[in-house]
Amino acid sequence: MPDHAHSSDPAVQTQLDRLAALSPGRDILGLERIAELCARLGNPQNQLPRTFHVAGTNGKGSTCAFLRAILEAQGRRVHSYTSPHLVRFNERIRLAGTLTDDALLAALLEEVLDEAADLQASFFEVTTAAAFLAFARIPADDCIIEVGLGGRLDATNIIPPPAVAGIASLGIDHEAFLLAPEAGTPGEPAMRIAWEKAGIIKPDTPVATLSYPPPVRDTIAAKVAEVGATLFPEGDGWTVEAEGDAFHWRSKLGSVGRLLHPRMAGAHQMRNAGLAIAMLRLAPDPQPTDAAIATGVAKAFWPGRMQRLGAGPLTALLPASAELWLDGGHNPDAGVALAKALEGRAPLHIVCGLLRNKDATGFLRPFADRIASFQAVPIPGHEHHDPKDLCHWVQSELGIADAQPCDDAAAALRHIAAHRPAGDVLICGSLYLAGVVLGANGEMPV
Repeated sequence: MPDHAHSSDPAVQTQLDRLAALSPGRDILGLERIAELCARLGNPQNQLPRTFHVAGTNGKGSTCAFLRAILEAQGRRVHSYTSPHLVRFNERIRLAGTLTDDALLAALLEEVLDEAADLQASFFEVTTAAAFLAFARIPADDCIIEVGLGGRLDATNIIPPPAVAGIASLGIDHEAFLLAPEAGTPGEPAMRIAWEKAGIIKPDTPVATLSYPPPVRDTIAAKVAEVGATLFPEGDGWTVEAEGDAFHWRSKLGSVGRLLHPRMAGAHQMRNAGLAIAMLRLAPDPQPTDAAIATGVAKAFWPGRMQRLGAGPLTALLPASAELWLDGGHNPDAGVALAKALEGRAPLHIVCGLLRNKDATGFLRPFADRIASFQAVPIPGHEHHDPKDLCHWVQSELGIADAQPCDDAAAALRHIAAHRPAGDVLICGSLYLAGVVLGANGEMPV
């Protein structure tokens, strides 16, 4: 599914137009183009501060948010590179704690695109090179890099061995890119995904992971042994013990001596926070204090992940008593996490849009019993499941009779307000849809 971006800044838009014209218009994996592009730029990826590299199917963005919040609570200056953006392209590159401003972003993209003209570099490869260039030039104490797609052949994997690697939740997604047969690689889909993600593990690099089923766990452990890395897994190495909406973090490397209260909702976010703490425990000094960890966990926020929307044009379409929630999850693993997060809640009115390459019923099935009504919407600017098809699937395969296609999220909310009984609303199914909703409600990520 091709990536793209728009900007209200004319100078940035000029470069984004150049990028759209240059890019092959699809995701492509491999390190040859990014290696050549970075070589032409002076290999900025070799000039980064202490680096944390995070892969995973779901939760890697939230893990990066917890890492950054904890490090900043310790007084550290932190670069971060994440994807995709939700509303503004600038969200992808954060420099010493601040989103890249338009003037610098335009200059970075222009410099990289001038070198990339003959390479057929992808959208993600160009933006990755721009991030590395900025990170190498602007002083900071730490650098957090989120893998874009897979791991082994992802453009971010050109970096030298990081201080720590982390692998978040693993599930099936991007099958067309990550499940093609290849000699010497595991054949089962889950093992293949794990093998690709484990490709970020480099020699002598400590790696923290969540707990996984045995075949997945063993695939990652084999990679760790192959390259001489150090494994610190959830369960054997560290644990998260929930206590209501808070949790304790304990490990054989030392526990956090206070109860931690995450701002982000859901048991899955406790585990993402736990993974971030595990990565920090593996990092060379300086180590964050327990106070910095507690402050960072409480402050960390990642837009579009079980986010309750505030006052704005979209929330105003619903009765004052209704809560409007937003989540960008879009695959079966995310559906399972949503089901756990929704346990104990009354059924919600769902507004959903999904990209065409996503498993719609696989995503929706885990929380189907939480759906009071279903409103399907398109995703502007992207190939998506037809809303009528989505409604047909939830009716025929999930047994949800109350399903209605709508023109957009605002139309869906108006329909709910006019025709459905009182209740809360969840908009879900795509990070691209989440970006559209945040922009429409006036909630710009900062």
